[in-house]
Amino acid sequence: MPVFIKRIVVDSLKPRETPIIELSRALCYVDGVEEVDVTVTEVDVRTETIRLTIKGSDINYDNVAKVLNEYGVAIRSIDEINVSKRKSGITNF
Repeated sequence: MPVFIKRIVVDSLKPRETPIIELSRALCYVDGVEEVDVTVTEVDVRTETIRLTIKGSDINYDNVAKVLNEYGVAIRSIDEINVSKRKSGITNF
């Protein structure tokens, strides 16, 4: 039975020059991502600490990490994750 990532919360550090609007839009293009929430939790001279909440039906974490890397964002920790498994061919109502 396949396991799907449905929600992940990531504590990250990004350069201040990287706009959170641009970053969140790029993350929404990742396979399986349907929603991205970004909260700035701390601001420094050169960096911002952000909390990313990413939701979807089957989030491709490797692609999320790739996008974050492309935008110069360092993943500090994964603080929460929600996964589920379903049998193929079965629809939940």
